[in-house]
Order: sequence, then structure tokens, then C-alpha cells
Amino acid sequence: MALTVVRRLELLRGLGRPTVNDYIPLIFREFTELHGDRYYADDPAIVGGLAYFDGKPVTVIGQVRARDIEEFKRVNFSMPHPEGYRKALRLVKQAEKFHRPVITFIDTPGAFCGIGAEERGQGEAIARNLQEFMGTKTPIIAVVLGEGGSGGALALGVCDDLAMLENSLYSVISPRGFASILWKDGEREKEAAELMKICAEDLHSFGICDRVIAEPADGARSDIKLTAKNIADYLLEAVKKYAALDTPTLLEKRYQKFRVIGEFKE
Repeated sequence: MALTVVRRLELLRGLGRPTVNDYIPLIFREFTELHGDRYYADDPAIVGGLAYFDGKPVTVIGQVRARDIEEFKRVNFSMPHPEGYRKALRLVKQAEKFHRPVITFIDTPGAFCGIGAEERGQGEAIARNLQEFMGTKTPIIAVVLGEGGSGGALALGVCDDLAMLENSLYSVISPRGFASILWKDGEREKEAAELMKICAEDLHSFGICDRVIAEPADGARSDIKLTAKNIADYLLEAVKKYAALDTPTLLEKRYQKFRVIGEFKE
């Protein structure tokens, strides 16, 4: 039986759910982490580097969800700074130069909105990623592992194919932010979550999510290896599919993927 969106929100925000650091060694070989944005600093809220997948080199980038309180503090409660997004963009540009597929893992409540982050150009860093990812001349595959919230998630979400774990959520704004704007009451986030249609099956029906990846009945934490295998099976299919496309076709399909999202009236 599918979990309610409120139960999923509680599940994703609790400790113990597998993170990108759990999945990388189960899915990839010889992962070598690269650090820094070459402008300001390294951001531990985003991990990235090189690895082998199906015997071929790929670039892996992921937002780091914490597994305990100490790690939560180290990764700034999974809220990246602008240098994290600039590190991600640096790795994507490197992957483009060497024609390596890019695999991103999304798992954040949103980008950090502190004064320092704003002073260093948080909004610009996110916008730059959206712009540059759209024109990147190598395949980009994205997987939402947990909570994909706001522009902080979208900054790694411009891709050719987007998959979501069965119990993950993905939205242009967090439920708390939605409630704060609509009702001026952030405490109504559970009510907002029910209205927003942000579950994997909802987004798949809207054509935003391309694949829903199954989790064990008791959630990903009950069988990490099985969940990792399900992710790997999806990635194997997606990488092969988009690596086979010539560059003009790849870019046109990516453009059209985002052009058909949403509805509007004139």
C-alpha cells in the first residue's frame, strides 16, 4: 500500500534513510571524489567526482543527506551553498569536455538561504546551473533519492531523464514555503503537502518524472542493496539510451522535455 505524502515527508526527514554516500559504493566502481569550486571553497553538502559504471567512466554528483546529527551539521542540514552548485557545474563542464555521461542524485530540502550564501550569489549560482545544464553536450541522468525541494533541487535537475524513488518527493517549493506564502502559516506544511501533488506517481502522471524506481515494501532502508540494484538497472538503461544519441538530437530532446511541462493560458 502506497504511503501518504505526509508519511513520506516524515520518512524522508528522519534519520536512517539511505543517502548518496550509501548508494555510490553499491552502484559505481572506483569513485574518486573531487573538491572545490575553484572560486571560494568546497561544500560538503554536494559530493561529486569520477567513477566507473558498466565499465565506462561517468561523472557522479549528489546532494548529501545526513545519516546522523553530526553529519547533519557537517553538511549544513543538506542545504548547499553557492560553492556547492559551482562545484557541480565545474564537474559537468569537465564531463562535457571528455564526453562522460553525468549522473546526479537529488536529495535536499532546498538551497541554504543564509546571508553569506546570498552575498556569494546563491540565486545566480542556481540560475547558472539551470542555464548551463540545459546546453551541456553530454547525457545527464537525474535520480531523486529523497526530498527534492525548491531551486536547490532544480539546480541538479535539468536532465535528459528524471527518475524518482517510490517514496521520494520533488517540488518547485517546499511544503513549508508553500504554506508560508499561501496561508502565511508555515505550520500548515502537511496540509500543503497533500495539495501540491509532489509524489513520484503524481509527477510521473504529469510527465515530469520519467521513471518511478521501486523501493522495498518497508522503504529503502529495509534493503539498501535491492534499492541500489533497482537504481543501477534504471541507470544502465537510461545511460545507454541517451549516449546513443548524436549531440543535436540530445539537446533538442532535452529542450522539448522542459518545454512541455506545465500549462498556461493567454
